Amino acid sequence: MARRFIQSGSRWEELAGYSRAVVDGEWIFVSGTLGQDFATGEFPDGVQAQCERALDTIEAALAQAGAGLADVVRVRVYVPDRRDVMAVSEVLRRRLGDNRPANTTLCCPLAVEEARVELEVSARRISFD
Repeated sequence: MARRFIQSGSRWEELAGYSRAVVDGEWIFVSGTLGQDFATGEFPDGVQAQCERALDTIEAALAQAGAGLADVVRVRVYVPDRRDVMAVSEVLRRRLGDNRPANTTLCCPLAVEEARVELEVSARRISFD
């Protein structure tokens, strides 16, 4: 099975030469994703709104790969402000539901100043094309 690349239209993908997601067999690797509206370049107000937007982008990439948030097995969370960890965790818990993937959360600066959260996921489809 050939490796497949998924793009989301982010200017960052073009700038840095990467894919939003790479599908390799039943595995899907989604790049670090900001809570940015790629059409306008704007960031929603607040860390929770940015987390929701990032998850929407991730969910769309997973859908293109024939998967969904229920297929996520690992989440990496990057937040510049440790005070935002609980707010991001609440969004993840609600959106991922009972899936309960492995999670690593790091408090560190992000490459884009307006970004308050960046999410990266790995998923595994049980059945694949």
